[in-house]
Amino acid sequence: MTTEPTPTVLVTDLDGTLLSGDRDSRRQLLRALARHPRITVVYATGRGLPSVQALLAVDPLLPRPRWIIADVGASVVDATDMRHVPALEEPLRAGWPGHDHVRSALSRFPELVYQHDADQEGRCSYYLAPEQLSRDITAAVESLGCAWTYSADRYFDVLPARAGKGSALRGLMRHLDWPESGVLVAGDSLNDLSLFRLGTHGVVMGNAEPGLSARVATDPLVHRPALDGAAAILSALERLGWVKRPRRVVIGYHRPPVHWSEGQWREPCSPNGILPTLVSLLSTGDGDLDAVWAAATTDDAARAATVPTRLPLALLPVPADQWAGYFHRACKETLWPALTSQDHLIRHEAAWWADYEAFNAAFARHVITHAEPNGTVWLHDYNLWLVPGLVKRERPDLAVGLFHHTPFPRPPAFRRLPMVEQLRTSLAQLDWAGFHTPEFAENFRRLLGGCPRVPRIGVHPLGIDRRAVADLARSRAPAVPTAPHALSVLSVERLDYAKAPVQKIDAVAALLDRQPALRGRLCYRLVCPPPAPGIRAYDTTRTHLERAIRQLNARWRDGNWAPIEYVPRTLSFPEVIDHYLAADVFWVTSLADGMNLTAQEFLVAQAATDRSGVLVLSRHAGAADYLRGPALLTDPHCAHDLVDVLRVALAMTPAQRRANTTRLACLLTMPPPAEWARAVIAAIRDEPTPGG
Repeated sequence: MTTEPTPTVLVTDLDGTLLSGDRDSRRQLLRALARHPRITVVYATGRGLPSVQALLAVDPLLPRPRWIIADVGASVVDATDMRHVPALEEPLRAGWPGHDHVRSALSRFPELVYQHDADQEGRCSYYLAPEQLSRDITAAVESLGCAWTYSADRYFDVLPARAGKGSALRGLMRHLDWPESGVLVAGDSLNDLSLFRLGTHGVVMGNAEPGLSARVATDPLVHRPALDGAAAILSALERLGWVKRPRRVVIGYHRPPVHWSEGQWREPCSPNGILPTLVSLLSTGDGDLDAVWAAATTDDAARAATVPTRLPLALLPVPADQWAGYFHRACKETLWPALTSQDHLIRHEAAWWADYEAFNAAFARHVITHAEPNGTVWLHDYNLWLVPGLVKRERPDLAVGLFHHTPFPRPPAFRRLPMVEQLRTSLAQLDWAGFHTPEFAENFRRLLGGCPRVPRIGVHPLGIDRRAVADLARSRAPAVPTAPHALSVLSVERLDYAKAPVQKIDAVAALLDRQPALRGRLCYRLVCPPPAPGIRAYDTTRTHLERAIRQLNARWRDGNWAPIEYVPRTLSFPEVIDHYLAADVFWVTSLADGMNLTAQEFLVAQAATDRSGVLVLSRHAGAADYLRGPALLTDPHCAHDLVDVLRVALAMTPAQRRANTTRLACLLTMPPPAEWARAVIAAIRDEPTPGG
């Protein structure tokens, strides 16, 4: 035999109470109530029903009520259909002489200023200065067989003798069999006083009318936090244990979610990628994650500057020389070659690794400082591989997860790292490790084989904000010129040997040798921003790339035409969209890659505008796992395959390319950024996936 849970009911005034406080507090309360749908919301307000309905139509931060007690307790409304409930209203309005009769009888008191701006039903409401509240006025009301309330040193309400917020709530509680122990009332003025006389739990706002606070000062059932509005209500709900505040999430990433440029923080230009994904999710409070982003900076001015996001940012100061050894050297020259299975490029020096260890130790202390008891730590990427072991040693209460946005190599390539056992020991302390593809996850599992403790492992492919990309593409499409007799091939990627840029130039050269008729028609546009200053790992690649471009263009140039258009700078996202829309072929040739979001962006932009561009995708990119079948896959490790697959793409008719892209766009079922992030956090906490 099961026992029905005790109902939990929040009965709250509006003005000065539920509508009061800052927007963040109101948003937190709204989401807390959404997480706990068993809590029934009842409005108990002096407003009339039309006024309440108008508020609900325009205020997205108002939780939807199940019941409305309006007109200072003279009206009771079922909010499912906004109809009055006669069975509850009639006892409240018994003996009411009528609005017009009351107003006529009190017309001899000029100090009573009728509230023309208020919707009124079953009551008569006035403005009245406190010094003008007299026994003559109240006696006149009582002679009519009516009751009255006075609140906020301004509002004088004449009510039916049995009406009032408390009376209406008492009738509703009896009607629905709500026990006093399951009801919390919230108010801020004296016309809420009757709510606090029913033996229920109560909360008085920190901004409440002094008269109300004084009247309930000794009531042990009433909570009186030094908080206003929604924050006070949420405090009371938490105190009763009816809602639980989500545990703080510490996002750990070596970089902040914004970049420091020309003396100020600047937001990411793209809506996609790990930085904008988390900024978008967390700065809006989505999921009520109560998050802080822990990152590092070498710039004292950056630490002191205002960050253009609502996301709390905790910056760890790092000496510039330590950052150079840690990030420019150890990360990029030691670890990155192993991750991309280019282990022949691994360079290791003891001083670099000492900087990596020192940075990770400082970062672990930084994370611990901001992590609440039993909280969640979400780390990102190989830059922080030593942090899990250091954090778990000091704070075993924390749930620590790490998501790899990069590829993860087979164990033999990883084992080429001199510090492999140190890394394995730390990574084994994770509670959870996440990857974009099953292959990456299996490589990690095999690497940790034999460790006494192995983390839970999850596969969470990251999608893009498809709507944002599609909307932007449609807005840009009319302005993007088309060249019907040209063949445009595009790549958009950072400068990195793992993206195989030199191999692509060699493939274009081979294709022109094989099909010289493409002279004057084929244009390969390579958008390839350089790495941050100080990173030397890609210097050789850049030298070889630019030399190959010069040689190829010099050999094939014909008037104003050259086969390669090299764009070595960062473009705004609208500019990138323009390039997507102008391309006949989007060429992704990574030797090893994480998900590769540019491929998804290209497909969405093309499909949204019914363009005829086609994707050629490296079979070593994470996205290839989810686009197999119709995808034109290429192997950049094989020179002739690069040429052959590009030839196939260029030979397709526009109709064939359009059909292929449409099929691929339909396969983009990877979750959008916010949904993906919520699922990852739930996985780290070992909780059910939200909405699952």
